[in-house]
Amino acid sequence: MSKNILITGSNGLLGQKLAFLFSQSDYYKILLASKQPKSVFGKSLPYQTVDTGVKQEITRCIREFAPDVIINAAAMTDVDGCEEHREKAYTANVTSVENIVTAAKAGTHIIHFSTDYIFDGKNGPYDESAIPNPLSYYGKTKLASENILRGSNFDYSILRTMVLYGTGMNVKTNFALWVIRSLEENKTIRLVNDQLGNPTLADDLAYATLRVVEIERSGIYHIAGREIVSRFDFARAIAEVFAFDESLISPIATAELKQKAPRPLNSGLLTLKAESELDIKMSGVKKGLTTLYHQFEFEKKFDT
Repeated sequence: MSKNILITGSNGLLGQKLAFLFSQSDYYKILLASKQPKSVFGKSLPYQTVDTGVKQEITRCIREFAPDVIINAAAMTDVDGCEEHREKAYTANVTSVENIVTAAKAGTHIIHFSTDYIFDGKNGPYDESAIPNPLSYYGKTKLASENILRGSNFDYSILRTMVLYGTGMNVKTNFALWVIRSLEENKTIRLVNDQLGNPTLADDLAYATLRVVEIERSGIYHIAGREIVSRFDFARAIAEVFAFDESLISPIATAELKQKAPRPLNSGLLTLKAESELDIKMSGVKKGLTTLYHQFEFEKKFDT
């Protein structure tokens, strides 16, 4: 008997990776949902325009499709934008989860993505039992969304990740893409050398999510890249793998940027639980970037 899988935020980077993976098996009947009028996959996969922040829209979608698993990849992840536009951030990151929980039928497995920004970055890296203390409004909304699931009667999986990167169709820029585009244009860039974390290839996170569904795992998992590095060192690795001029990259302290939202500095996620229980192996920096490089080369073949 097949499983109905609803993927919200399906036009985003992670959503696209999830859609591709789950569509490879006839065991899963998937429905994609995003705010946009059209799916990036065209008409090749079932799609509905759904704003998870609007109760009537997500309720109608869930009740008509009756998913066995809801994978919520919809979120507002612009950290400074969340600080500035708090009502919008709350609707996207908290109200949407409330709406999903309210609409879902009993027995539904809800999978939700969270972040290292729920921690203060004073004594990372963190395991799943670490006590949250978010510094930014973004982090506070993501912690609130976690608490909604933890307080619900649903079988849930909270997958915390960080520094997610990858390429896809019309995706918003992410750290790695921004660095690649800047260095391609020979622009000088200044990057923080005091923010530590695990760069995470989106393909790896999607595969880990598939494993959660396959073996029906619930609870909290930290799913992130194998190595903890500064943003500055990650950018230098990008330059090396893509053969860009490394001298275009210079270090800067986070405090010098005067960003609207405070960032956790000594962060990072410990992934032993996820790797052992889900039987996955996350990519290190070089391996993940090499995968990304080959994906770019593959895309170029179709662009020419």
